[in-house]
Amino acid sequence: MAYTTIDDPSAHFQIALYTGNQTGRSITYDGNSNMQPDWLWGKSRSNSDAPTAIDSSRGVGNVLTPSATEAEGTGQSQYVTSFNSDGFGLGTDGGMNRNDYTYVSWGWKANGGTTSSNSDGSITSTVQANTTAGFSIVTYTGTGSNATIGHGLGATPHWIILKERNADDNWSVFHTSVGNAGKLRLNGTNATITASTIFNNTSPTSSVYTTGTDGELNGSMVAYCFTEIQGYSKFGKYTGNGSQDGTFVYTGFKPAWIMAKRTDAAKNWYIADSTRSPINVNKAFLVANSNDAEDTSGDATDSYFDILSNGFKLRQDFSHLNASGAEHVYMAFAESPFVSSKGVPTTAR
Repeated sequence: MAYTTIDDPSAHFQIALYTGNQTGRSITYDGNSNMQPDWLWGKSRSNSDAPTAIDSSRGVGNVLTPSATEAEGTGQSQYVTSFNSDGFGLGTDGGMNRNDYTYVSWGWKANGGTTSSNSDGSITSTVQANTTAGFSIVTYTGTGSNATIGHGLGATPHWIILKERNADDNWSVFHTSVGNAGKLRLNGTNATITASTIFNNTSPTSSVYTTGTDGELNGSMVAYCFTEIQGYSKFGKYTGNGSQDGTFVYTGFKPAWIMAKRTDAAKNWYIADSTRSPINVNKAFLVANSNDAEDTSGDATDSYFDILSNGFKLRQDFSHLNASGAEHVYMAFAESPFVSSKGVPTTAR
């Protein structure tokens, strides 16, 4: 049985759906627990528009665009105005609140915006960490050469997203299933990029991760670091079978959010969640590396997957997500654990 220390995932991760009206207001979560988000990743569902990433370490006025290389936009105080005790404040700027656009915002809890200096690595970093849920936000300035950076998790990271803040540069992704000699690109379709200069052929440890001489990891950086927590999060891989009776992926929980990408070919990053698509088959997808509106066109030959009580199952032969014999990586967070700490099983959808 997949017992967990987190019986209520909504204490650490929640999803909000809303319609923009270009006026200042608060968005309140409806999960079982009150949760102040520290990283918000938002996207228009109804219209093509750039996604946004805002966190409480960099501050509400500093906006990054996960689908693009562009540097951090500063002074953008009307995107998100506050991180609240159970949600967030929206301003009048259209980037997160355009009139009549529908939106989704994914929110993760770190440490309520309280940061600390971390000297575990050769570079001093600034960290706010939620060790219970295995998530930290790290900021630092790279040296241009091989370095180690403290992440504050107290456990080995399985997934790290990194972005240079002050320059137009790509988003780099470390994933444990890709290994320490390669990276993926969040804002692109690239297959795995391999080079010893990326992570210096060195895997993360429970205290630090390593960067080489790759320029995309050596400026003024922000990094979002995750380690697996049983029953709450999972970062793994699966092999596609090219069938509508597709691969089953065990996570140990009923997923609330899944992002997946094929790693051996130039394919998109696809994001699904149980809030936008509450019944199976899940066919409401957004693409992380694109500004496109939500795709809900899944049908008998192009549907995507079922969300189950203990994982997800591919339900299509789509080459991006279930190519026969191809390797795909995924990241997933729980709606509920398969089995609670008290031995109570979750129900299927």
